[in-house]
Amino acid sequence: MLCFGHQEPKGKCFVKAIPCAMYRWRHVVKHKQLPKQLTMLEKIKRFFGIKPAADLGLLIACGAKIIDVRSPGEFASGHLKTSVNIPLGSLPGSMAKLKTDDVIITCCASGMRSGSARSMLRSKGYTNVYNGGSWQSLKKYIK
Repeated sequence: MLCFGHQEPKGKCFVKAIPCAMYRWRHVVKHKQLPKQLTMLEKIKRFFGIKPAADLGLLIACGAKIIDVRSPGEFASGHLKTSVNIPLGSLPGSMAKLKTDDVIITCCASGMRSGSARSMLRSKGYTNVYNGGSWQSLKKYIK
């Protein structure tokens, strides 16, 4: 059986029981399976490090941690059942609870505070952080 349709036996490159977006990205980079011809727009995106949007549903299915950065009052009025409330103001003091290699999705009411939280986490060495936008938009991924 081949891994994700690539030309390598499943036992050689498949490292997790659940295929997830991060694994697929690492696999493509590891095996340098990049397109031979790039359009000018793709070359510019590569030059500036612009990557395609992450599949949040797949990340959540793979066990990503959802951090809701709204205030406790906003969180109490409605939230995702799998999310953890860490208000934006107390995020710097709560970073010790998170591992730097965890896949983290930040969310808030509109996406502004979650964007700030993502930037804050990335500046402290957290590499797999994604802005999920509003918590309402992430509802469709939670079963």
